[in-house]
Amino acid sequence: MIRKIVPLLALAVLPGVRGQSTPPTIYAESFRKGATRITEESFDVKLTPENATYHERIKDSRGEDRYELTISPQGPEGDTKITSWRVALRDLHHTAFNNVLAMPQKPLQDSTQDSTQDSRRNLCSLDPNQFGSVPIRAKRIFKVDAFYVVFQVNALHFTPLESPYLDSMAVKFAFSNSDPRSSKP
Repeated sequence: MIRKIVPLLALAVLPGVRGQSTPPTIYAESFRKGATRITEESFDVKLTPENATYHERIKDSRGEDRYELTISPQGPEGDTKITSWRVALRDLHHTAFNNVLAMPQKPLQDSTQDSTQDSRRNLCSLDPNQFGSVPIRAKRIFKVDAFYVVFQVNALHFTPLESPYLDSMAVKFAFSNSDPRSSKP
């Protein structure tokens, strides 16, 4: 009897294990609600301490530079070691907006509110801290004006392995005028 139960328990556990390996997708909308569309593109970025900052101009639908994507290293104050990277998308036409991906910092209404809003505020931080509010491999989708910015960490490496200091991170970016949540894989 026990021999028959063990395989059934193993089968019951497998779907849960498989589901845990799928990175979550987190969606957020920028405060920007305009009609601006962009030239669609996707690219990979490899970050290292030697190449710790990244800049990319994003063109609007007319082919003119409209936004600047910046990835900058973060770490302990006064230290050159990197513990995370921060993503920003700056509107070149409205320089008052340093990061149109940033979520407004509204205080939580009460302590019973879920942490979804807090997670969305930290979507721009590529922080591998296991206690962080956004898992490092989460797919992050932002709607800005009439387009979408999607990015996801594909790989990361620490030196030494058990330290909090990153020596590389690979991130996939996509800019699209259609909602990536509605496309089939």
